[in-house]
Amino acid sequence: MTPTTILTSILAIALSTSAVRPEIKVRPEIKLQGAGATFPAPLYFRLVAEYQKLHPDVKIDYQSIGSGGGVKAITDSTVDFAGSDAPLNKKELEACGVENIVQIPSCAGAVVPAYNIPGVTADLNLTGELLAEIYLGKITKWNDPRLVALNAEAGLPDLAITPAWRTDGSGTTYVFTNYLAGQSLTFKETIGAGKEVKWPVGQGGKGNQGVSAVLQSTKGALGYIEENYAEENKIAFGAVRNKSGKLVKASPESVSKAVASAAGQLKGSVLAANTLDQEGEAVYPISSLTYLIVYKDLKSVKSREQAQELVNFLWWATHDGQKFAAKLNYAPLAPEVVKKVEEALSGVTFKGQSVKSL
Repeated sequence: MTPTTILTSILAIALSTSAVRPEIKVRPEIKLQGAGATFPAPLYFRLVAEYQKLHPDVKIDYQSIGSGGGVKAITDSTVDFAGSDAPLNKKELEACGVENIVQIPSCAGAVVPAYNIPGVTADLNLTGELLAEIYLGKITKWNDPRLVALNAEAGLPDLAITPAWRTDGSGTTYVFTNYLAGQSLTFKETIGAGKEVKWPVGQGGKGNQGVSAVLQSTKGALGYIEENYAEENKIAFGAVRNKSGKLVKASPESVSKAVASAAGQLKGSVLAANTLDQEGEAVYPISSLTYLIVYKDLKSVKSREQAQELVNFLWWATHDGQKFAAKLNYAPLAPEVVKKVEEALSGVTFKGQSVKSL
């Protein structure tokens, strides 16, 4: 066989092989959009980053716009999933259709009373009653006798207290005001509880970042922020007296103890539990679950592939992703809570067909 014949044969084989080789399909990039609560945002950002390392073709964007914004976005179907520190209320569920919603806890966290008092280095002790009096404008100075009695060694100064609060619809506000409403009848009847309330005194800021900015720039300020923000920005925060009469600072451990008994309250596909002011000597009293919300039939996503990846992400976030919670000062979900989450996610569908985590 001549060299020319050999070359011709090789080319013929190559051409015939390429003709029958199946086309390699590259899956297009899948994008998912979420928005809502600022309370768990640092954890969600970490979860998204870690998940995308495992799945480079999945791009997830979470916008930290506040729980109120998240609830509106999921109601309007402008996002694929929403975050809210406040579980959906009756009116919100009716707007979406109670039977159409899956709401699952993603982690638990704490709202802390943070402060800026120059010269005071000791951790302050506070109570729900005193916090309510401050936000009602009835305690106006740091050296008020009632505060001094709890903090005899702190050397509290003759300095005006500036209460700092959220200006946006906020699950953090929901948690804090519900706690104070349970501690003070006057607070309940005048300011009340909700994502947005009318504060009689103080200065507002948008998001945990805005309240943190007020705290950092205003001598004598006291504000309610998520524990993670306090730790991250090195803002001092106090211990709060719990139902057992013990003064406890927020930590993943003290929050976990507060939500340990929550599983019994979690039922159906719209999971919710009240974890404020729970029994137990080591419990931090302003502890709360935070939630992720999707439609049971994922009508806001455009394809089966998107639906599958959304369910995969939610499953991963509430299972393997929980190992990142404590590192960011959140309390991971207890096993009994995870079981309830699994049951709720098992009902998710896309155009009527079941979507199970892979």
